[in-house]
Amino acid sequence: MSGEVPSRTSGTDRPGRVSRILRGPRPEAVPVLVGRACALVGVLDVGAGVFPRFRHSRMHAIAEVLPGALGPFAAALSLSTGVLLLLLAHGLKRGKRRAWRAAVALLPAGAIAQFTYRHSLVGMLISLALLAPLLRHRDQFNALPDPRSRWRALANFVLMSAGSLLLGLLIVSVHSERIVGDPSLADRITHVIYGLFGFEGPVDYQGNTSWTVAFSLGALGLLTAVTTIYLAFRPEHPAARLTEEDEARLRALLDKHGRRDSLGHFALRRDKAVVFSPSGKAAVTYRVVSGVMLASGDPIGDVEAWPGAIERFMDEAKAHSWTPAVMGCSETGGEVWTRETGLDALELGDEAVVDVADFSLSGRAMRNVRQMVKRIERAGYETRVRRVRDLGEAELERIRQAADDWRGTDTERGFSMALGRVGDPADGDCLIATAHKQDEHPGPYGDLKAILHFVPWGTDGVSLDLMRRDRSADPGMNELLIVAALQAAPKLGIARVSLNFAMFRAALARGEKIGAGPVLRAWRGLLVFLSRWFQIESLYKFNAKFQPRWEPRFVVYRASADLPRIGFAAMQAEGFVTLALPLPRFLRRRRPAAHRPCAHGTAERGVRAA
Repeated sequence: MSGEVPSRTSGTDRPGRVSRILRGPRPEAVPVLVGRACALVGVLDVGAGVFPRFRHSRMHAIAEVLPGALGPFAAALSLSTGVLLLLLAHGLKRGKRRAWRAAVALLPAGAIAQFTYRHSLVGMLISLALLAPLLRHRDQFNALPDPRSRWRALANFVLMSAGSLLLGLLIVSVHSERIVGDPSLADRITHVIYGLFGFEGPVDYQGNTSWTVAFSLGALGLLTAVTTIYLAFRPEHPAARLTEEDEARLRALLDKHGRRDSLGHFALRRDKAVVFSPSGKAAVTYRVVSGVMLASGDPIGDVEAWPGAIERFMDEAKAHSWTPAVMGCSETGGEVWTRETGLDALELGDEAVVDVADFSLSGRAMRNVRQMVKRIERAGYETRVRRVRDLGEAELERIRQAADDWRGTDTERGFSMALGRVGDPADGDCLIATAHKQDEHPGPYGDLKAILHFVPWGTDGVSLDLMRRDRSADPGMNELLIVAALQAAPKLGIARVSLNFAMFRAALARGEKIGAGPVLRAWRGLLVFLSRWFQIESLYKFNAKFQPRWEPRFVVYRASADLPRIGFAAMQAEGFVTLALPLPRFLRRRRPAAHRPCAHGTAERGVRAA
């Protein structure tokens, strides 16, 4: 992974460059301010429509002239407009063109309503004042739409329904002095549910309050229905996928430069998109998750051409107003990314790399691994390590099905360090290590008990992709197969084996040493606590058994405020957070082996080792 880092002026691969230092205000400052203004107006409108005392406070003078406070339906319209402005605020902050069009259409309508129904010149001027920066800076609201799917309609329905239920319960309860009798909480919830569908509920009020509550609840129900229907029936733009031509170009780059990065082959995941440098000598693969344009590993190809691919990546992020981020790049890759874009880098963890020539089971340090391997071998297990091209189709199909059934979770995991398939004809150089044991009562996969899958790392290395085992097999299957792969490596021309990625490895290692300060010990304690769910410590300890050398990996990001969002997007991409509701296993259609993605996962590169 060594190599000279290209300077900002090195190479002639790119027509321009991304400036690291921005002069004057940031280009996205106006969209952010306008978005915040719309959010503030939305909150005030919601408050004006919900809280009756709010109308008689000092803020009433401001809230009365905000868009949405119109005529006899002031409460319902204020509530509706406030929710719509809140929904538009996020899109405006990101400079989305469609959000701009919606706001430009909504604000004049509010101004006309203020003048027509309330004869409020001040209200009309406030609406037009908010409209003015939108029109003046319309060139900054040109971001293209995000990839979208039908799942957003379901997510909108769930979130809007929950929000409408809570907000409706608040609306019903704030008029307590006008409620007839003493309805229970169940009666109030029933009244809200009826009101969202436009029906009268069991709660009754004195005076005209019943109409105010009814209109407000009906408006919330209508907004939920309209936004869900719009999202369900708008044209679907699925996320980009690698085309056959893109994959062929990436494979050509990996043939020439694949030795540089152990994660290079994972760029061939077919659920990623790709941008190439102007010369085609370098590329960056990525996936868009929750508005984050997430790349992984280093750029593919000639290091001198990396700046051109990085610039294309940043241009694409800017065109869609996506948040750019890179997960798991090397130190060289991090230096190029930060130099070319002005982004920052943070050490994320370390990759465990074993040099085959230095590996041996002898010595005190390898005692535990040696004893475990010998014990498993005495139990009757044997191992086989072969290239994918050397396996028959029947055996490959059995391995694919076993890997799928042994996954342990309904969600496929993996993005930055997982290929997403096993046994593809184009992946003949991949390595498969299997463990076998003859049983009196064999299972559906015969004597197959465990699987390790490795992808190529140049011509003389492999990188661990997935680890799966039968739950009925003896513990230690992963140790057995890693040792088998390392021992078979010389015959296969393999000199380097990349194992698992250990997040925050340095903090865990230093925090347990004598002399560690209280901050470092507290940080290590938090990581150990989080390991109950994410197995951070177990991956580090499993990797350390094989006495590897540690290669640092980094996350590249634009601003510290983006890190929580990037982290959430990364967890979605890796499969740790799933927003879609999966079908039960027995209702899923089993796809043909040639098209079904294999079981995989970054976390599964060692999670089941313990």
